[in-house]
Amino acid sequence: MVIKHVFLVLALTAGLALSGCSRQQSDWEKTRAANTTDAYELFLKKYPTGEFSAQAQARVKELYEERDWQKARDTDTLDAYQAFLKQYPEGKWTEEARIRVENFTLASAPATAAPAGAEGTPAQSAPQNAAPSPASPPKPAAAMAMKPAPSKAPASAHASSKSQGSFGIQLGAFKSGADAANKSWSKLDQQYPKLLWGLSPTVSPMKGASGTLYRLQVANLSEARANSICKELKAHSQACVLIHP
Repeated sequence: MVIKHVFLVLALTAGLALSGCSRQQSDWEKTRAANTTDAYELFLKKYPTGEFSAQAQARVKELYEERDWQKARDTDTLDAYQAFLKQYPEGKWTEEARIRVENFTLASAPATAAPAGAEGTPAQSAPQNAAPSPASPPKPAAAMAMKPAPSKAPASAHASSKSQGSFGIQLGAFKSGADAANKSWSKLDQQYPKLLWGLSPTVSPMKGASGTLYRLQVANLSEARANSICKELKAHSQACVLIHP
């Protein structure tokens, strides 16, 4: 009699355990189908130490990171990406966020050298145009008459060069090497053939705090086209930073 009683208790216990497992399994499947932070958090509240709790916690973290990454991409500023990195120093989108931070940081580097070169070109042409001026000191009236022409020519040439090819864009900065940059360009060129038609990219290595980065850039663009390309690429969540002359 006692043995029968023991077996009955064991059977009931096993039945309850199986029932509990079956219910938890069912709730887990429903939670995965919903795939929202609210659903996973509700599951964790109900089964804080259950069989699927670790998976639920990991998925909640992933969903929050994806949400915050989307916000950072929509904002698309240096501050937004830096804030994301501070919150997620080791996550799914961490490396991409670091690359975009480097894009903003490195794209501004040529801006310090470019203006000097741009100013140097007109400065070199100015003495050639102005050379006849000191050669005719006895004729101040003639010298005054000659001044407007040289001053307009360099200004026009400088404005023309600025509008036709003194801007650039940076499309990425890659740690893995120049091959990664070239592959990225091939992919972009296939996806946006009309937008990038006729352009030739360059891959420029640069040492930074996190190691050598290979910058994918396109130079000699007009301001209008550079802005147009970046606007189109950003609309499709592609990295693009304007490089000013």
